[in-house]
Amino acid sequence: MKHQLEKFIPQASVSQVIKLLKHDSLLVKIKSERKTRHGDYKALPKGKHQITVNSNLNPYRFLITLIHEIAHFEAYQQYGRFIKPHGIEWKRTFQHLMLPFLNPNIFPNELLPLLAKHFRNPKASSDSDVYLALALKQFDEPNDKTYIFEIPLGSKFKLYNGKVFQMGQKRVKRYECLEVKTGRLFLFNPNAEVELLN
Repeated sequence: MKHQLEKFIPQASVSQVIKLLKHDSLLVKIKSERKTRHGDYKALPKGKHQITVNSNLNPYRFLITLIHEIAHFEAYQQYGRFIKPHGIEWKRTFQHLMLPFLNPNIFPNELLPLLAKHFRNPKASSDSDVYLALALKQFDEPNDKTYIFEIPLGSKFKLYNGKVFQMGQKRVKRYECLEVKTGRLFLFNPNAEVELLN
C-alpha cells in the first residue's frame, strides 16, 4: 500500500497516512476518474470497510479526499452507523485527522490559509468551498476546460455529460444557466469546469 500511495500524495505525508491506514479491516482502492465524486467510503459485509479515491486528483486534493474518507471510517468506528454522513461527528473526526497535515512541509504556503479556514467547519465536499477549490485546481494537470465564472454572459458551454447550457446572470454566489434542450434553469458554482462552445 505504501508504494502505491507514494505516487498520489505529497511525499512528506506518506508515513502519517500509512499510520492512519493500519486497520486490517480497511481496504483502499484507487479508481479511474469519476465525474460525480472524488472518493467514497462504504462499510462492506463481515466487518470490512472500503475507501476509494480517484487516481486523477492532484497530490493535495488526493490527500484531502483520502483523509475525508478515512474520517468516515473512523467516525463509523467511534460513533456507530446511525450518524449523519457529514454530521458533527464526521466533521470533528475530519478536523482531528487533518490537523497534523496542515503544515508547509506537506501543503504549499498559498493553500494553508484557505485550508485553515475550510477546516473550521469542513463541508461534505471541498468543491463547495469555491476559494479552496479554485486554489487546489491550479495544481491539476492542464486541460481545455474553462471555469463558469470566466464564461461570457449569453455564451453556450457543454458539460462532461454532453448537456449544453447558456450562461446567465450571477446570483449571490452561483450562476444561473439555462439548459438549451429543456429550457430548465440550473445554478452552477463559479469553480465548475466546463467546455466553452464557439
